[in-house]
Amino acid sequence: MPRPLDHARRAQLLEGVIAYIATYGLAELSLRPLADYLGTSSRMLIHYFGTKEAMLVAALETQRPDIPALFSGIDSADVLRDRLSTSFTLNTAGEAANSLPVLLQVLGAATVPDSPFKTYATEAIEVLITAMTTSLTRSDPTRPDPEASATLLISGMRGLIQDWWITGDTSRIQRAVNLLVSQAIPAQN
Repeated sequence: MPRPLDHARRAQLLEGVIAYIATYGLAELSLRPLADYLGTSSRMLIHYFGTKEAMLVAALETQRPDIPALFSGIDSADVLRDRLSTSFTLNTAGEAANSLPVLLQVLGAATVPDSPFKTYATEAIEVLITAMTTSLTRSDPTRPDPEASATLLISGMRGLIQDWWITGDTSRIQRAVNLLVSQAIPAQN
């Protein structure tokens, strides 16, 4: 008879997986060193998650913010512009300090043919684009092609945040974020 899952332990393991990847990276991830880090065995990780890829996707799901809530209540271009300009600082501190670099690694891994992360990455991008498109449309119903604008903003912000994680050049990246946001969402007169 299979051993029942301890859901509290599973949640603890998922939190540890994110911390491990943030520290050691995704590229060379192997179950044995990960299991040692987590204080368990690779056999127990398979028991809890089935596969390494399923474990990684489950860990990422625990870190996914409520994107629609982040953009709810935004009804003007000024508020949206301000929220996006400050999001760079928010995305490089606190809980995002672990989850965001892991997400960026997974998005990179999703570009490999037959990647087990492709579905997760596609859904994550679609959620962001949909929420941003809704905010852009709500703040300016006359905007031509809000989905293209949302794609520009989301992809641009993701690239700038990745640049920051690599270079650490906060001043340059914050200026670039402000430029991207002001050009994509001009002030309304």
